[in-house]
Amino acid sequence: MALRKDKQKVLGEVFDDDRIRTFLDFEPPEGIDADFHVLEKAYRGMKAENFATFLEFFVAAGRNLKACNPQGQNLLEIISVHDRAQDYIQVLQKQLGG
Repeated sequence: MALRKDKQKVLGEVFDDDRIRTFLDFEPPEGIDADFHVLEKAYRGMKAENFATFLEFFVAAGRNLKACNPQGQNLLEIISVHDRAQDYIQVLQKQLGG
């Protein structure tokens, strides 16, 4: 007897503007800069096009794009060595003005 699938596989979460804005509210662990924390969570949890929208909300909220982790690295420095981060790097650089 062959097993049959009950459900379609869910490939991705829907990120409307309200969902994207929720990333601004993530509380950081102790000792982690709040701006760095939400930037990293958004990078790790969103597709590049959603991340671009998140960055617009982030900047509009007056948050710091150059926030660093405890090792003194900002998100752009960290992801610059990631193989599949080019789209994220481009939108981050655009927001940073270069």
